[in-house]
Amino acid sequence: MCGIAGWYRRGNRPVAYDVVVAQCDRIVHRGPDDAGYFTDGDLGMGMRRLSIIDIAGGHQPMETPDGRHVIVFNGEIYNHRTLRPDLEAAGCRFHSHSDTETLLAAYSVWGDDTWLKLEGMYGVAIWDRLTRTLTLARDPIGIKPLYITEQHGGIAFASELKALTLLPEHVFEVDPQAIHDYFSFGHVQRPRSIYRQVRQLDPGHILRIGPEGEASEHRFWKPRVRIDHGLTESEWIEETRAKVLATVDHHMLSDVPVGSFLSGGVDSAAVTAAMAMQSDRPVTAFTIGFPGNPIDETDAARRIADHLGCQHIVRPVDLMKARDVIPLVQHSFDEPSGASAAIPTWYLSKLASEHVKVVLSGEGGDELFAGYKRHFKVRSADRWGPLLRALGPARHLLEKLPAFAASQRVRRRLSDAAQTRSGFQRFIAGTEISSPALRRRLFSPELIEFERSPDRFEDHYSDPEWAKESMLQQFMFGDLTVHMPSTLLNRLDRMSMAHSLEARVPLLSHRFVDWSLTMPMKLKARGVGKYALREACRPWLPAGTLDRKKQGFQMPLKDWFLGDFSHFAREAWQDSGAADAGLLDNQAVDSLFDQHHAGEGNSAKLLYAITMFACWWQDQRDRQSPSVSSVKPVLHQSGADA
Repeated sequence: MCGIAGWYRRGNRPVAYDVVVAQCDRIVHRGPDDAGYFTDGDLGMGMRRLSIIDIAGGHQPMETPDGRHVIVFNGEIYNHRTLRPDLEAAGCRFHSHSDTETLLAAYSVWGDDTWLKLEGMYGVAIWDRLTRTLTLARDPIGIKPLYITEQHGGIAFASELKALTLLPEHVFEVDPQAIHDYFSFGHVQRPRSIYRQVRQLDPGHILRIGPEGEASEHRFWKPRVRIDHGLTESEWIEETRAKVLATVDHHMLSDVPVGSFLSGGVDSAAVTAAMAMQSDRPVTAFTIGFPGNPIDETDAARRIADHLGCQHIVRPVDLMKARDVIPLVQHSFDEPSGASAAIPTWYLSKLASEHVKVVLSGEGGDELFAGYKRHFKVRSADRWGPLLRALGPARHLLEKLPAFAASQRVRRRLSDAAQTRSGFQRFIAGTEISSPALRRRLFSPELIEFERSPDRFEDHYSDPEWAKESMLQQFMFGDLTVHMPSTLLNRLDRMSMAHSLEARVPLLSHRFVDWSLTMPMKLKARGVGKYALREACRPWLPAGTLDRKKQGFQMPLKDWFLGDFSHFAREAWQDSGAADAGLLDNQAVDSLFDQHHAGEGNSAKLLYAITMFACWWQDQRDRQSPSVSSVKPVLHQSGADA
């Protein structure tokens, strides 16, 4: 695990060694154990390493024996040992136990056929000295980040934005469409970044650029539904159990101790249990507690840990003091993030980093096995929608029936079910933190323009293979391909790496994902969701664990903004200068604070997003220096790219 950065300037314009060093110094938190740099005329790249596998022999950049290919690599390849026999048969000879050496040899033998052979998480850059071609690749799910900017005829890349914004000759301007994303969803939707000149390399994609011409890009993996109807329910449950054990076993590969994040929920419990069953020593499990608050899961986690024989390390956090780390949390991101779950993840990562270098986390269970409350709502819409649309205007008669008339929420769900024909539309609506009506009140005229786009997210769900799937399956496709890389995995990467901790997600191995897409939906969406996963891990866990109500990892934002935190948030918005940037209508923002404080609705998620945006805006102002490239915290659409 590490952070990587580089610049292919092209045009025979040399890249200074010191520039590459400076890039890597910006991301030293991602790899405090080691550093390495490489320049070759108009190409320079480097890395910061967190040493996990082959501590002595995994130094980067690494070259092939003939010197043709050079690699910098962020991530882990869990199946690299099983790839070596075939590579040795092809003539490769290995001099270390490093997965980096395996990956480099695989690419030199198999080229782009390599990527689908890998099980792991990665952002990779490989330089071909012979053809002077740079290849960038990102893992299928987007677990590891990889940002790119193409300016002045060259291309630069990095694991984090901060390693790009210092480059000479580069300009970085805030993208109004990204701002629109942020105040709509609480994050910037991939592949955009907060800067107009920077984008993410999409998950499962390769980019290649030579000394002349444009970069080429193609996709090497995408999720496909291939339902297997040949298994009985009990066989599916048994297979789920075996698949969880296998993927967790692969993800435990390490030359340093591996711990786990443990809440009281199904996913982290399943991962921790699978670790305990396959480890020759007690698993060290980490839990953050919030004493006296309904979101506290310490007791449930302790019962699981005791049952599994874990070494359980718990740190209680005062929720009132948790607000104090908000500037630190936002500083760990390079763009605004409205995910309040980043706060407990920040604390949990800090705790774990004091004891281990690697943890396994349960991310992905909800997305793959229909575990969110919003999935339950989509199931209802899937059932009722066709009938309600068939009734046409007569459906309003249903609202007069006693069962429906008494509940405004039920009437609203009926209306939504009748109007929504696509799971993708439902996904967009179901993951917004602000309604279109509220955005019309709040947004500047420039941001409102993006509301008028007929289909702002068509690129995310234009695949005809998915158009034929059920509404729930389409919704879950949005979870997997948009929500996961845009916010959840981004949050986990930044919060863990801020503390030099490697977080692995065994339920998001692309092979595990491929397998999960063969399971019939009835074995996922039954009851409260995640049926097959729940039943698979039931024998591993103490009685009652699976009967608990889903808690989630969210902060009590509603209460925060009813108290004195609201004053901090208002001051941050004004003092940072964000209020003067013309992004949002200040009267509408004040009204939003006042209405929430008066108990007239719950706008806590949007208010939190406004607060974090103000912290980010202040951070950008503080970082600016005339000695580096200009990061312009202004809306500027008309200027040409540098």
